Amino acid sequence: MDKFTLKTDETVLIVIDIQERLVPAMKYSKKIIDNTNILISIAKELEIPIIVTEQYPKGLGKTVPELSSNLEENLPYEKMTFSAYTDEVAATLEKTGRKKIIVAGMETHVCVFQTVRDLIASGYQVYVVQDAVCSRTKDNFKNGISLMSQMGAVVTNTETVLFDLIKISGTPKFKKLSKLIK
Repeated sequence: MDKFTLKTDETVLIVIDIQERLVPAMKYSKKIIDNTNILISIAKELEIPIIVTEQYPKGLGKTVPELSSNLEENLPYEKMTFSAYTDEVAATLEKTGRKKIIVAGMETHVCVFQTVRDLIASGYQVYVVQDAVCSRTKDNFKNGISLMSQMGAVVTNTETVLFDLIKISGTPKFKKLSKLIK
């Protein structure tokens, strides 16, 4: 059952390609941005490393300001490949020594899917946050989620991630972080 348990000292958050020119094409972009901001805030509070990627930023723009303002020192990794699991990202992950990866981003059936596939193939346990990923169409979203689940990714949601990471109520961290979902 360890596959379904998140621990702060084993986990990294990857935010994939939530960029200025991609967001307008996404029907549920506000929800995705809001939930990704919650995940970023959780990661910062619990000292979980954050990796951010941008697909061809010259054409697709930078990470949206609603997220970049919460990311501060987390400079994005620029990429041309659809998978965010580039050599640079792989080296950064390796340095952390952590094997559980929480994934948020765009698009579910392209960059998110290929990243998850490559992470799993490299021995990582991946947690796809279903309410923090999206595609332009519902069918592509559903297909991407299905494929990742079949590959062995845990499909979860923002609230489940929050409570699994903090583990216990009544603590100062619980009080601070639980406000994010109310």
